[in-house]
Amino acid sequence: MYKKQPNTLVQSEKRGYVREKILRVLLNHPRERLTKYRIVKNSGANISWVIEFLKKLEKMGLVKGTKVKDYRKLVLFWCDLRKRPEFREYMVKKPLELLKKTELQYALTTYQAENFVQHYLFPSRIDFYINPKDREKWHRILTEDGLAGKGNTRVLIEDIHVFYNASNKNGLNVVSIPQLVVDLLEEGGPCMEAAEMLMKKEEERFVSRK
Repeated sequence: MYKKQPNTLVQSEKRGYVREKILRVLLNHPRERLTKYRIVKNSGANISWVIEFLKKLEKMGLVKGTKVKDYRKLVLFWCDLRKRPEFREYMVKKPLELLKKTELQYALTTYQAENFVQHYLFPSRIDFYINPKDREKWHRILTEDGLAGKGNTRVLIEDIHVFYNASNKNGLNVVSIPQLVVDLLEEGGPCMEAAEMLMKKEEERFVSRK
């Protein structure tokens, strides 16, 4: 028989997602003096949670007020608390062409996204985030000319804030650099090398504009 989760666990999971949203906003604007109001607006978080979390980050030496103090350590902190998204796998012919034609919301990450941004990894698998409300639509599209099960395409189902500051590369939507770095670190293997390279570039830009 299904048992409903205790409220404490639901609340804890919600706070985890909120922390990720705040970190995503901070890391996408490391050189800006963000106001707490802007962080609230861009993350969708409650003002009291933003204030509380910023105080914790400041005590850890990761931020100073609302400004990023240590870019790399803040990324690694995000990795430590990150909740891995749900995913489904498919074998699809020419997945990038399919993505170029769709009107549904998505954003590429890991191998293909890194290849567009930095050109270090071979795009051995196509990973992309979707809006949770579109999961059934995507399943129909991907199985129309493809197969469900382990293959060359992975659909990641995540809160829509994952699309924050996404960009367009070669006619395709790609997650923000901080999101890409975190996803590459989680993937492991050669992806970690690519993530380290991206972090170094971001740190150099960050330091040069301080």
